[in-house]
Amino acid sequence: MNQFKNLSLPDNEALLKFPAYISMLAANSDDKLDATEKKVAIKFAHIKTFSCDPMLSDFYQEADQVFDINITQLDNDLPKDVKSRDAVIRNELLNLDKIVLKLGKKYAKVMHKSMKSFTDHVSKAHHNVLVDFLFPIPIPGLTDK
Repeated sequence: MNQFKNLSLPDNEALLKFPAYISMLAANSDDKLDATEKKVAIKFAHIKTFSCDPMLSDFYQEADQVFDINITQLDNDLPKDVKSRDAVIRNELLNLDKIVLKLGKKYAKVMHKSMKSFTDHVSKAHHNVLVDFLFPIPIPGLTDK
């Protein structure tokens, strides 16, 4: 991760957990990280290694190598109740944002856009294509669009 050479080792290690924290936040909206959400997040982290903005390529190469370990560890270590878990995750994301900003505004903008795609993707882990076919227009309470 050449662009991260100015970061300390703890900042580097923390930054590699960014996609895992984002995935945990997205999964927390329905109370927990279930097997489907975890599988989707792991697969998406791998896909990002070759589909991300070139500026993030080195980051995703390294993050992918530890993603499964990070998300499992976070799921085990974070508080189990939704409110506490959400608060801890959001606090850590604020800390991670400070680390990202050390890499410059342009990098931060690209990283935020990428993390938004993680949130969206994991949030839709239980999305059903049949629902889109049957109900192409969002219906509050019936479809989650």
